[in-house]
Amino acid sequence: MTDTDLRAMAERFLSALKHCQLLRMRVHHADAEGMTLVLPWSAAIVGNPQTGAVHGGALTTLMDTTCGMATLCALPRFEVCPTLDLRIDYMHPAEAGKDIHGHAQCYRVTRDVIFTRGTAYQDDPSRPICHVVGTFMRLGQEVKGGIRFGNSLKEERS
Repeated sequence: MTDTDLRAMAERFLSALKHCQLLRMRVHHADAEGMTLVLPWSAAIVGNPQTGAVHGGALTTLMDTTCGMATLCALPRFEVCPTLDLRIDYMHPAEAGKDIHGHAQCYRVTRDVIFTRGTAYQDDPSRPICHVVGTFMRLGQEVKGGIRFGNSLKEERS
C-alpha cells in the first residue's frame, strides 16, 4: 500500500469516528513507520480553566485513536482492532492555545494482538506531553454494521 493510499484510508477511518469529528482531529502523516494525528487546541478541550491546560480525557482520546490507527500502517489490509489495553504516562501538561500531535507506531504484530507505542507533543517531539503503550486485538477484516473501509463493504455478521 502506498503512503497516499494509507493516508486516504486513515482519513476515511477518522471521519467515521464521531467523537474525533467533534474534537476536529485530523491526519497529519501516515506511512509504514507510523501514524501522526493532530488534536487542535480549543476551549472545548480545556480541563483547567485557570491555566487553559488540556483535559486528560482529550489526550487519552487522541492517543487511543492514534495508536489504534497505527495498526493500519502495520497490516497489509484493514482489520478491526479494538483496544485491549492503553497505558499513558503524563510528563507535563499541554500548553494552552497550541495544537497537540499524537504519533504512534506498531512495534510487534502477532496473529491475535498488535503492540503499539507513541507520544503526544506540541512544538517539540523530544519534549513529550505523554508516553503511551497500547495493545489492540485483531478481529480480522470483517466489519460489523456495514461500514466501508478500504474497497469493500462487509455485511454484519450473524
